[in-house]
Amino acid sequence: MSGSFLPYGRQTIEDDDIAAVAEALRGDFLTTGPTVEAFETAFARKVGAQHAIAVSNGTATLHLAMLALGIGEGDTCIAPSITFLATANCARYVGAEVVFADVDPDSGLMTPDTLAKALARAAGRRVKAILPVHLRGDVCDLPALKALADAAGAVLVEDAPHALGSIATFDGLAHPVGDGAYSSFASFSFHPVKTLATGEGGMLTTNDKALADRARLLRSHGMVRPAGGDPWWYEMPELGFNYRIPDVLCALGLSQLNKLDRFVARRRELAALYARLLPQRAPNARLAASPAYSDPALHLLTVLIDFEGLGLTRRAVVEALKAKGVGTQVHYIPVHRQPYYVNRQGLADLPGADAWYARCLTLPLYPAMTDGDVERVVDALAEVLG
Repeated sequence: MSGSFLPYGRQTIEDDDIAAVAEALRGDFLTTGPTVEAFETAFARKVGAQHAIAVSNGTATLHLAMLALGIGEGDTCIAPSITFLATANCARYVGAEVVFADVDPDSGLMTPDTLAKALARAAGRRVKAILPVHLRGDVCDLPALKALADAAGAVLVEDAPHALGSIATFDGLAHPVGDGAYSSFASFSFHPVKTLATGEGGMLTTNDKALADRARLLRSHGMVRPAGGDPWWYEMPELGFNYRIPDVLCALGLSQLNKLDRFVARRRELAALYARLLPQRAPNARLAASPAYSDPALHLLTVLIDFEGLGLTRRAVVEALKAKGVGTQVHYIPVHRQPYYVNRQGLADLPGADAWYARCLTLPLYPAMTDGDVERVVDALAEVLG
């Protein structure tokens, strides 16, 4: 099968993006300058939030969220097992413990039922935050999760790096992910394979000014400049971190943000083509389930395959697809099975997460793909699966 190699994800960098970065390089500020605030303002407006805080990477957003919320020793956070390591690790960074929630085996999402069971397992602990992950770009049932969080005395922190541009309709109202209607914070990442790329970088959104101010303070070493002090004077009343993002990367982010609607539209077109072709040509692979209320801007195109039933190993499928020029990835290894957490708390029984992991495979999806590329991926998958 001819054609260049198709990775599972790839940034789209165009001439105007390069020009924006070049202009920033020629400016007075490479970092801590006005482009950071401009990016924050434009991003907040785009997702419908009152405040946005730009930081150095997606993991830093979650760490800052924990710090700003005052979570620490003696507290517990609940995170789904199907996610990247950072969702759970951010709680450990501040000394809190993690209870893992199971997920729906067909969507990979935390659900009200799996959260309720996790809360039951956390009985007697001080649960402070629940971190739903909008896996692939599909949105969790935020109103139902918030109701459970409220009853437990906890807040929601949306882990939303996959879901920039996604829309969820609850009670007849359309909510862009990040608008803060149900959560204290929403967290985004701008890693190159994400919908919007800055190289590295992340953003927190919130509608709470006090939380936004605190996140900004802790982003920059905890430094303050008291009113009326000498021009050079600063103080550090508490320990913060260097989680600042350079103006150069924010210039790229601003340029990319102007194209977000186009990127999202193309991702939806490609996902729709996969949805039409897979049942026809590769019926042994089915798309991950999508909740009816979710209109995702998919970051990941994940299919579920009964490898065991087909008499195939996932590794053999991955290697055969690679030989045909099709890149894949697995999202994710269940975090509750990572040695660090097993050694710390034993192995939780999360059958949904294990079932998801056993069958999931991520196929190429990014705006520069052509319709022909999707056909090529589906045909290659059909040949490999038989």
